[in-house]
Amino acid sequence: MTRRLLEVCVADAASLEAAVAGGADRIELCCALELGGLTPPPGLMRLAAAAPVPVRALVRPRSGDFVFGAADLEVMLADIAAVRAAGLAGVVLGASRADGRLDVETLRLLVQAASGLGLTLHRAFDLVPDIGEATEAAIALGFDRILTSGGARTASEGVEGLRRTLDRAGGRIAVMAGAGVEPGNVAALLRAAPVDEVHSSCSAALKTQGEGAVALGFAAGSRRQTQAAIVAALKQALSAA
Repeated sequence: MTRRLLEVCVADAASLEAAVAGGADRIELCCALELGGLTPPPGLMRLAAAAPVPVRALVRPRSGDFVFGAADLEVMLADIAAVRAAGLAGVVLGASRADGRLDVETLRLLVQAASGLGLTLHRAFDLVPDIGEATEAAIALGFDRILTSGGARTASEGVEGLRRTLDRAGGRIAVMAGAGVEPGNVAALLRAAPVDEVHSSCSAALKTQGEGAVALGFAAGSRRQTQAAIVAALKQALSAA
């Protein structure tokens, strides 16, 4: 039986600790998870470098779309250098054209800068008009895995796209399902689309401490933080699936 890996996405030091304690196989490190994730700060990278499991850092310089200009590219290249300097295992990259196709030229520059690091293609993949073409592009560029929801808002809704990605990948690149993956739905997801790995924040909403910060607009009323118990429950559900 194939053992499927669990990658946990974390955006702060407490979540990093919880992911490790819960048994994550790999960590995706970012910040600003409420914006879909941005490049983590250097201090968090250095802290994560001491984790006992591989850590890949998201390289995304701003919120919004994945259509990056020349200035964005310069920031991303510098961020890749920071990931390397911190000693992390890899990077999580993505770039799109305005029509949703992968920006192969930009990705090629990023991949070259990340030579020797693990390479995940992130959910910019979910915007592509042609899954087969994008999968072949990811393989040709040298990515070792694709993070995808199958082109839907959640992986459970995107099982058809996940199956198409798996079929085209043909074992040449790992397919990792992410978006809305939880202990209660992962078994059904894997029956419908037997992906190689799953990705989740394993988080719960925590009330923001300090009404003043909320009143002045510095914070929302709650924020999500990874919970060790949810990580452990998802690991157990994966093992039983």
